[in-house]
Amino acid sequence: MISNEKELILSLQSKEKQQKAFRELVAQYKERLYWHIRKIVVNHDDTDDVLQNTFIKIYRNIHSFKGDSKLYTWLYRIATNEAITFINKRAKQKNITWEELKNYAIENLESDVYFEGDAIQLALQKAIATLPQKQQLVFNMKYFDQIKYEDLSKILNTSVGGLKSNYHLAVKKITDYLKNNEINFMIEN
Repeated sequence: MISNEKELILSLQSKEKQQKAFRELVAQYKERLYWHIRKIVVNHDDTDDVLQNTFIKIYRNIHSFKGDSKLYTWLYRIATNEAITFINKRAKQKNITWEELKNYAIENLESDVYFEGDAIQLALQKAIATLPQKQQLVFNMKYFDQIKYEDLSKILNTSVGGLKSNYHLAVKKITDYLKNNEINFMIEN
């Protein structure tokens, strides 16, 4: 077991240690990245595909990681970009908008055998689906993953001030949506 991030990065960038280090990286981040991607693409099978593509891209590009940011922010950035690319490609194939595709996925969430949420969680997902793409991303990463604004800034390549604004707008819109649909759910700012 590799004890710290710096050692893991050095092992990932070493030809002799790369395979073992990569297995460890996957073991450490697979679940976190799965749920991050799942919040974006919604469907379990699509999430698995995007996660696999994410790890392929990480493996191919680990030598270009310079350590300017934390490893996990780099991983999240790749996962986020892969998920957005997947959604945009799927929407284009179906000749619908990103929002329409997301709404379709949310509507099918109830029948998804991998969705274990209750009515409130489903309502929250529907509320999140009404947000513009950037607000969805910021809300999901800040609210569910509890990623700090400084790290979000590196992941999404956006200013901290812009992220705070997006998050607060998202919270207001979600709260309004839930109130309008008579669902009692408290989101903390």
